[in-house]
Order: sequence, then structure tokens, then C-alpha cells
Amino acid sequence: MTQSSEQNIGYVIFLSVVAALGGFLFGYDTAVISGTIDQVSAQYHLSAIEQGWYVGCALVGSIAGVLVAGVISDRFGRKKTLIIAAVLFSISGFGCAASAGINQLVFYRIVGGVAIGVVSIISPLYISEVAITKFRGRLVSLYQLAITIGFLGAYLVNYQLLHIAQAGIPTANPFWLKIFVQEPWRAMLGMESLPAVLFFIVIFFIPESPRWLVTRAKEYQANIILTRIYGNQEHALQEVAAVKEQLLTESSRNWHLLLKQPFLKALLIGVSIAILGQFMGVNAVLYYGPTIFRNSGLSSGDSLFYQVLVGLVNALTTVLALVVIDRVGRKKLVYYGVSGMVVSLVLIGLYFLKGDAWHISPFVLLAFFLAYIFCCAVSVCAVVWVLLSEMYPTTVRGIAMSIAGFALWVGTYLIGQLTPWMLTNLTSAGTFFLFAFMCVPYIWIVWKLVPETTGKSLEEIERLWV
Repeated sequence: MTQSSEQNIGYVIFLSVVAALGGFLFGYDTAVISGTIDQVSAQYHLSAIEQGWYVGCALVGSIAGVLVAGVISDRFGRKKTLIIAAVLFSISGFGCAASAGINQLVFYRIVGGVAIGVVSIISPLYISEVAITKFRGRLVSLYQLAITIGFLGAYLVNYQLLHIAQAGIPTANPFWLKIFVQEPWRAMLGMESLPAVLFFIVIFFIPESPRWLVTRAKEYQANIILTRIYGNQEHALQEVAAVKEQLLTESSRNWHLLLKQPFLKALLIGVSIAILGQFMGVNAVLYYGPTIFRNSGLSSGDSLFYQVLVGLVNALTTVLALVVIDRVGRKKLVYYGVSGMVVSLVLIGLYFLKGDAWHISPFVLLAFFLAYIFCCAVSVCAVVWVLLSEMYPTTVRGIAMSIAGFALWVGTYLIGQLTPWMLTNLTSAGTFFLFAFMCVPYIWIVWKLVPETTGKSLEEIERLWV
């Protein structure tokens, strides 16, 4: 029997899917806000800056989450950290639905944001550490696919709950009337608690990361898990030996290693692509898509429906990326996708600049947005978490991903907070031209500074920097 036929692919996929459920919650919690902005703003009379804070408060929580995720996971393990995230997601969902005012709502959004920050680091990290090298890109991309399915799920829930609220429900119960009819944003945010509880339950059916176990001198437990993954003990022992050998070459088991070359270079590159990726516009579309569509002349219900189309294209394109990422390669996907993003963003800017004068239909704008989402989902969105989960040495991978994730969430917060201001002061056209310009340094960094990691083991990638 060959080594490849012995590998327990089904088991690895199961582990990856469970970890990727964190990505689904990430996506839902991130995207559900788009359908509630107008309702919450009207109910609580929010200004443009306050509206940005309502959207951005969860991102502040995400920043806190990524700062602690790496430290917690490196000390207590990846599995226990995911359990903590599941609990926080559950608390956030229930709390938002029952919040008594805007301050409580913001608090529970921040709690959910902490969970987002944690899973954004630990879910792809866990998958990369249990994945078989040949399939690692596709398996880590399951996490990004789960995020896009979470986006789509949030958009569908928002769309359906808005229709339920408009049609009414046959009940005199004041609680259900308040949740589903009078203030449907509560139901939109509260629905997160259902998959959060499921996530909490299924985590108990997966083992700890074997690579983390080796760093804690728990080689026996790691060997058991790797034997099940690879199908034979000999290969499992080889994997354990490879991790131990790499650990011996590292002079330290703490964050100070990241301040030494060549890992400092890897860290700075990861931080750069993480933060620049947020200034290319994707989260502005995901957060404020319904508002942008409505401002282009569509009704509230239609704008939510078109946001569903955005989510559908995002999810389907991520499936395509999952299939091709280990064949085409990380860097080529970025070249193709970001080039398409630049063209799409320029066309969107031109629509807002000349669309009325040229009597162009809002459906043309929708086509440009869908093209942009396709290019982004097949490249940047699919590649960034794969690269960040691969780039760093085993002993500090958690904290290194936290630093890169921190940069990513700072960028995401700034976009969430500043997009209403930019749309007002830079105009819609200027905002999307700015996003197009920010694509240029991103593609240059990937071209000149990022090594191709496709088909290489984590230990081989680590040696690439040396």
C-alpha cells in the first residue's frame, strides 16, 4: 500500500471542517451587521461617526482577540482556545438579541468581536498543523470558504427576517413581536447563537494539534494523532522527528525569536499583506453593500437581495479557489485576482462619477461589484489566511499570527469606521478609486518579497526564510 493511499484524508477533512466552523461564525458575525445598520441607526438616532462605531466596535474586540489568541493557544493549546471562542460567540448572540440599549448592544458586539479575532488566528492555524502537506492549501482554504458561507448565511437571514418583519407573524407574544417584527435586527444578530452552540459541541470531538503537543514534549499523544492522520506509525514518527529537529534549530521558545532575522522579515511581510489587504475595499462592500446599493437607486429590500448575490458569488468563487490553490499556486492567484480587482474598482468609481450623466442602470453597478467580489474571493481572500498560517516557525507560530492578525484587524477596523466618512467626504467615486490604488503595493510585495509555498511542508517553508 502506498503512503498516499494510507493517509486518512477523511479524518483530516473532518478535523478541518470542525475548525472551519469558527470561520462560519466569523463570516456571519462580520456580515450580519450590514442588514442592521439602517435599523439600529434609525432607532438610536446615530450620527455618521456613531454609525461607524456601531460597525467598528466588534472590530475593536477582534483586535483584542488576536492579541491574546496566540499567547493563549501557545500556552494552553489550539483546542481549548477554540472552545473559549465558541463560548464568546454564544454569549454575543444571546446578548445582542436581548440588549436593553445601544451601550449593551455595543458591549455584546465587542464580545463577539473578541471571538472573531481568536478564530481568525486559531482556526487556520489548527488546520495547517493537522493538514497533510499535499492538501494543506485546500484544507486551510476550507476556513475561507466557511467565512464566505457565513457571509452568505448572514445575508440570507437578514433578507428573510426583513420580509418576515414586513409581513408580520401570527402571535400576540410581545417578546416575539419585538424580536421578529418591531426590531428584527435583534433576530438577525441573535441567530448567531445557534451555530455557536453547535461549534462548542463539535470541538470536543477533535484532538489537540499534534505539532503543538510536540512543542510541549507530549510526543506520545502527538504520535497517536499523526498515526491516525497518516495511516502508519512510521510516517507519524517521521513527522514528530521533523518538528523536533526544527525546534532544535531555534534558539528560543518565545517571541524574541521574531525579532531576529530571517523571521523578522517574514513577520513584517505578513503584517504588510494583512493590513494592505483591508484597504482594497472588500470589507467596505461586505459591511456597507446594502447602503451603497440603496444610494445607487435601489430599494431597501432590493439592496439586501443584491447583497445576497454578492455573498453567493463570494462563496462559489471561494470553492473555485479551494480547488485551484494547490495547483495554480498562491502567488499566481494573487497576480490574476488583484489585477481584476483594480479593473473592477476603477469601473465602480467611474460608475459613481459618470453613471447618472450617462444614464447607466444600477444593474451595471451590481455587475461591477460581482466582478470585484469574484476577483477578490479567488485571490486575496483565499490566499491571505493560507500564507499567514504557513509563514512562521512552529514555536512562535501562534503569536506571530496574532501580530499579523492584529495588523489585519486594525486595517479592518479603520475601514469599518471610516467608510461612512469616506463615502460622504471623498464621494463614492473617490473612495473606490482609493481602493484601486491600494492594490498596487499589495501585488508588488507578493511579487517581490513573498516566497511560493505551494507543495512545501511547514518545516520546508520555515527553512526557506533561512
